[in-house]
Amino acid sequence: MYNHNHIVNFVQHIKCMKKLNIEIETHGCKLNFADSQSIAKKFYSAGHNVFSDNKAGLRDIYILNSCTVTHVADSKARQSIRKVKRNNPKALTIMTGCYAERDKEKIKEINEVDLVITNQEKKDILKKVYDYLNEDLSEIPELDTYPLIGRSRASIKIQEGCNQVCSYCIIPFVRGREKSIDPNEIINKINNASRNNIKEVVLTGTQLGNYGFDLKNIDLKKLIRLVLNETSIERIRVSSLQPKEIDNELLGIWKSNSRLCPHFHLPLQSGSDEILKKMRRRYSSVDFINITSMIRKHLPQASITTDVIVGFPSEKEKDFENTIQTINNSYLNNLHVFPYSVRPKTSAYYSNEHNSPEIIKNRSGQLNKLSKIMTAKSMENIIGKERSILWEGKDRNSGLTEDYYRVVRNIAKYPSEVISRQKIKGLEKDKLYI
Repeated sequence: MYNHNHIVNFVQHIKCMKKLNIEIETHGCKLNFADSQSIAKKFYSAGHNVFSDNKAGLRDIYILNSCTVTHVADSKARQSIRKVKRNNPKALTIMTGCYAERDKEKIKEINEVDLVITNQEKKDILKKVYDYLNEDLSEIPELDTYPLIGRSRASIKIQEGCNQVCSYCIIPFVRGREKSIDPNEIINKINNASRNNIKEVVLTGTQLGNYGFDLKNIDLKKLIRLVLNETSIERIRVSSLQPKEIDNELLGIWKSNSRLCPHFHLPLQSGSDEILKKMRRRYSSVDFINITSMIRKHLPQASITTDVIVGFPSEKEKDFENTIQTINNSYLNNLHVFPYSVRPKTSAYYSNEHNSPEIIKNRSGQLNKLSKIMTAKSMENIIGKERSILWEGKDRNSGLTEDYYRVVRNIAKYPSEVISRQKIKGLEKDKLYI
């Protein structure tokens, strides 16, 4: 932690400025992006400039919204904040997010971190920063403008927390118990985004399928219908669902409304039933295969992506072979591979059957090769077909299709619309292009 003199110097540094330049960097999941958006709006409403594109010479305050799902995420957070302080020694550096929630006291010992704000404290981040600088914070009305940071899509948090407590997962400890957001608040946020020319919202949370369990007369299906009826946003994406939450009724909602993006992210984690039980997952490998088949039957154009954890404690070669078989028998378009990472406080942490780093690395390599083949094949299948592309960035050089493919623009013509219907012309260097 920096000393009192650093604070005094920083305050003197900003006294002559009308506004503070605040960079927000976000690691991890879409829920973190939703939180970063809320943080951005607080500072923007207070009259400050907010950005997320590494304007190193401009930043006065750097806020890192961290992830802690793996030890690699922890390391990435430390590297990022140290790099900022090295390049911008006068900047005030703040660590928030899941890593800050999990290990606040140790992060306080990092010299390059000036202030640590946990997930629980995040809602008061503006006041905490003003208090740290010994500045008065008057009542600030929230503006209707939408300072979107780094994206043309907006992540909208509909719930957070997790009651499932999978044996490998730290999220319940850093996000708390499940809590749903009032549907009126969700609708207002989406309409606010729409008024500010945002074309796509991503409904995000930790356990979306349990939305509304703590509210009256609402669940995820009713919420989606409500969003469709009471907003005019052009595209609505649902970030992630558990396999068992997919049923005919839910797919019927997708089938009847083109505003819902035909993309489903369903975490598999393992294709071994034995490992799934030890992970405390609530489905079998056959369940997963059948659910992907159900989606493909109802929505042939939909893309299905998944996550797999490699090298979970006690995972044998046969378990890994079963995972490969399950993946090959499922209707998947893309696969995210996560080498198992030991997380303190989880029950898997205490296992005496951990796999060696060499085994985990080898199996991860095999799955990454399979993922690359699978992704290339699915991209080749849409060449020559039309897709609606949401263009991102000022230059609109790349965008995202409704079924979650990244597309680059190889033609000179600048897209006149944020979302345009285009034919996919080809695939070059693992990228689709028009």
